[in-house]
Amino acid sequence: MAEAPTQTRPQDGLPVRERLLAMSAVALAMTMAVLDGAIVNVALPVMAKDLAVTPGEAIFVVNGYQIAVTAALLPLASLGDILGYRRVYLAGLAVFVVASLACALAPNLPFLIAARLAQGLGGAGVMSVNIALVRFIYPHRMIGRGVGNVALIVAIASAAGPTVAAAILSVASWPWLFLVNLPVGLTALFVASRTLPATPRSGARFDGLSALLNALTFGLLIVGIDRLGDAGDRSVALAEIAGAVLVGTVFVRRQIRLPAPLLPVDLLRIPAFALSMVSSISAFAAQMTAYVGLPFYFQDVLRLSGTQTGFLMTPWPIAIAAMAPVSGRLADRYPPGLLGGIGLALMAAGLAALAVLPPEPATLDIVWRLTLCGLGFGLFQSPNNKVIVTSAPRERSGGASGMQSTARLTGQSLGAALVAVIFGLTHGAGPERAIALSLWCAVALACMGGLASVLRRGPGG
Repeated sequence: MAEAPTQTRPQDGLPVRERLLAMSAVALAMTMAVLDGAIVNVALPVMAKDLAVTPGEAIFVVNGYQIAVTAALLPLASLGDILGYRRVYLAGLAVFVVASLACALAPNLPFLIAARLAQGLGGAGVMSVNIALVRFIYPHRMIGRGVGNVALIVAIASAAGPTVAAAILSVASWPWLFLVNLPVGLTALFVASRTLPATPRSGARFDGLSALLNALTFGLLIVGIDRLGDAGDRSVALAEIAGAVLVGTVFVRRQIRLPAPLLPVDLLRIPAFALSMVSSISAFAAQMTAYVGLPFYFQDVLRLSGTQTGFLMTPWPIAIAAMAPVSGRLADRYPPGLLGGIGLALMAAGLAALAVLPPEPATLDIVWRLTLCGLGFGLFQSPNNKVIVTSAPRERSGGASGMQSTARLTGQSLGAALVAVIFGLTHGAGPERAIALSLWCAVALACMGGLASVLRRGPGG
């Protein structure tokens, strides 16, 4: 699709009508990318049976998508700086739609995994530059609001994932989990191609070696972290993590010498940016620790069904969705570092309250604690994302956007691995102890993220 001429676009955001249309395209694409990161979990048992594979083999349908997204985020963010964010976004969306069709038509597991890897690559194209595009869609005075809207989209998609999957599977087979992306994706492509703003292009050369080192670093790290929960594979997991550290060291040293690095180590020299990244990784690790641990508490300790557990977990993402647009507006008026610190303090308080639940809690006892966690996380997320994107130079918005998504995925992986390790170390002591320890670790992570947030100084921090 042809790039729209840059001279037809205003310098400080789009007109209201075009802004609404552009954000609708962003919303559709982000909803698909986030949903597909989690929606397949519900269907894994059915997929394994239909494809005649073991559950362990089927899990790579989920992990393959996550690995592809994480490994491709920074290279595609760099391509966004070089070629323009609009081009990378449209190309990623097109790949995602085609790969969704391939997933639906997959005749066997290897084909499905390959299609999921391609789908993850397309999803990375969308996620890597979405925050960068917000910087050009909205005028500067409204960037907090735009980032808040993106956070709202992510929260709603995350909350809706299991419900959407269950609804589709109740009336259709698992390939329809992917086929529903076709009309949504094609609509998003049509609108995006006509409304997304053209952005400046750096004209730099793409660093293929750095992209390979990046993929190896994050690929080994994610696979190693995922494997930590299996006691039998823990030595292999540690070897993979050690390999990630070794390759990552070579990768970072190469980036330090480059004028326009693929891994934006130069941005990490900006205190507000570096502290925002620490806050983001800590907050998402805390959230995922609770997300993974609490279902075991509800089902193994309180003896609730899977359906009851799903409904009981929904106050958290609903509270995030309710707070996200409010916090985005607040971030345009008050110091984001302070807002983020208050938000993570509220989240830590909610997590601590969950850790000391009575032996037989009432539903309301659980709901208000989960709601407090969600409100705190929602208050934190939009201001923190605003600092990440605005503390970087405008021409480096792609690198900042890629780092924001990388921080989210890294934090989520670390949180999930932390729970797996805790369950392994406390095996035989009962699930109550493992879950309580997981929640207190989440409290510590939230406090660490809050401290990093309030340490930010300067304009916009």
